[in-house]
Amino acid sequence: MAFHDVRFPDKIALGATGGPLWSTNVVTTAGGHERRNQNWAASRGRWNVGSGLKTRVDLETLIAFFRARRGRAFAFRFKDWSDFAMPRQQIGTTDGSTATFQIAKTYTSGPSSQVRAIQLPVAGTVRCWVDGTERTLGGGVLQFQVNTVTGVITLGTGLRSPAGMPVEASCEFDVPARFDADELGLTLENFFQGQWPDITVIEVRL
Repeated sequence: MAFHDVRFPDKIALGATGGPLWSTNVVTTAGGHERRNQNWAASRGRWNVGSGLKTRVDLETLIAFFRARRGRAFAFRFKDWSDFAMPRQQIGTTDGSTATFQIAKTYTSGPSSQVRAIQLPVAGTVRCWVDGTERTLGGGVLQFQVNTVTGVITLGTGLRSPAGMPVEASCEFDVPARFDADELGLTLENFFQGQWPDITVIEVRL
């Protein structure tokens, strides 16, 4: 997928409305019972960023960002201010040879959990622990490296064994997203004021 590694303006994203979206087919039987079929294994975020526009400068910033992304053509980083940090969590266990581990955030409510792969960790925020000891970022045998697009952590050769050591991580992260339309559809009443309809940004799979 065409992707620009640039973040949507934080100030506008802060005022956006929206959140996680699921796709579920619901069929109601003649007796009033429901049959529900979940279409997606993971949710997709959806936000209206029009609610984040407060000033003329915000509008000009959005127009420039929209033009640079060519509407729906290029995905980008989007900060979901309601969910942008992953606390220290286990992301895997060493087996003596495996070097790579996907950063993943686990959401738990009651007996149910959902694991979400984190693809766009924010540079400078990723931390990693192996067998309870925090490791530093770098290319050494006892260090780790991270791909800030895929969210994959690679352990140095000295950290891959023995087997059975928990690998943990924490970070801040962005969401890969794109505009959901090729036009903004703005209504300007005068130079300083206007009406901003729904300007939708939707999460994508990289």
